[in-house]
Amino acid sequence: EDVKPFTPEKTKEIVMSLQQPAVFCNMVGDWPALRWNARYLSAMLDGKTIQFRLGLKTVGLVPQFETRCSYVKATLEEFLAWSCGQPSCLSGPFSCYEYSKYWAYADYKYIARIFEDKPEIFQDIRWSDFGFPGRNGKESTLWIGSEGANTPCHLDSYGCNLVLQVQGRKRWHLFPPGDTSFLYPTRIPYEESSIFSKVNVANPDLKRFPEFRNTTAHVVTLSPGQVLFIPRHWWHYVESIDPITVSINSWIELDADHEARVEEAITRMVVCAIKSAENPSDGDLWLNPTEVEATSHEINLQYLNKAVSAYFECQKASVLEQARPSSTHAEQRASTSCKRKKREVDCESESCKLLTHKFGFSTLKAEKLHKIPFGPHLIQVLPQSQETGSMGAVAVESDSRDLLRENEGGHSGKLHHTRKQLVTSNDCETPAHQMGPDSSPNASQTALSTNDLLDCLVNPHVISLVAQLLLERIRI
Repeated sequence: EDVKPFTPEKTKEIVMSLQQPAVFCNMVGDWPALRWNARYLSAMLDGKTIQFRLGLKTVGLVPQFETRCSYVKATLEEFLAWSCGQPSCLSGPFSCYEYSKYWAYADYKYIARIFEDKPEIFQDIRWSDFGFPGRNGKESTLWIGSEGANTPCHLDSYGCNLVLQVQGRKRWHLFPPGDTSFLYPTRIPYEESSIFSKVNVANPDLKRFPEFRNTTAHVVTLSPGQVLFIPRHWWHYVESIDPITVSINSWIELDADHEARVEEAITRMVVCAIKSAENPSDGDLWLNPTEVEATSHEINLQYLNKAVSAYFECQKASVLEQARPSSTHAEQRASTSCKRKKREVDCESESCKLLTHKFGFSTLKAEKLHKIPFGPHLIQVLPQSQETGSMGAVAVESDSRDLLRENEGGHSGKLHHTRKQLVTSNDCETPAHQMGPDSSPNASQTALSTNDLLDCLVNPHVISLVAQLLLERIRI
């Protein structure tokens, strides 16, 4: 019998109270999803094509945003053949991309979508073991990458994150919410629910981003069978460090998401209004490929009003819930789990009530919780020591008996250069202020762009203040 170190109730208590990243070990040994390696998934997909994002492995100073990547549609069988260097790839979808120079990433693949014809496999993923009954593959996302595949440093506006590593290893660079200003946040490229950092955290340009020195990196290498917990609003840069990696994650909704949706709606209105006023021929790749199109002002205003209404409905439901005697409702899973299902804010009062009752995040008092049981089954991702170096990492052994520190000479297999055919006028490559020899702004060369203005207007701290003022105006 597979005895897990924590009960579902205890695991959920940990997840809802923990304010720092941690790795759960020995919690998923009986999950059928552990057999979801790339070859197994290739057989399950049975020739279905999925989109891969590709980029160069060369190390550079600029983050590889999704707007600067190439994209191909291919089968997993073709991806595996390419990653093995098979001659058949000379004429396939990867024929223009030499494996030694490029990485490929099938990221953000919603399992409910790509396996819509095989819903029975949703049960292979059992987030109920973490205290979320009914949550399975239907509310989860799949990630398949080659060595060097990476996600630029960003924070997720909504929820907290549970990530299961299935095949290969991934290295995570995590930064606490307090480091936000040191990471130079930007909303260009724009994607609802993602705030990007201008810094390539694996190879930072300290001359351009000196405040990055003040960050506190938490670095961990996640191995198969382990589950990483990422608290709300923790920044993260993720990179595949083995030839093939497979991960599965689920974003857990929190009560705080209701206010975050208001903030995201305000951001969308400002960004779309200003960027839509620009000359389209300027070629600024400001909209992330995950966003289908720039929505109109009227649509954005509707989103904002729906988000505000949902916020107050849930506030009202929360007050009513607290006024009642102890509830005996059975826990139900949240209505929305995928990070990129963002604007579905037509929240009914009852569903908001269940969400508030289920998570109780806003009323959970840390002092009432038992001490977090760190040990061989729950390992803290600690701040990186200076001795470890900027490229070091904490590695968690597969048998979870000990912690190892690894100090590698450098990161190979990263993409931080752009392809020549892509537009290279993005502000992330060309500083708005041309600096003179003494590193002071040269007034005659100063040329502020709309992106510079947006970086100030939609800075997370500014948007948070605007949202508070807006909600206070509605209350009056």
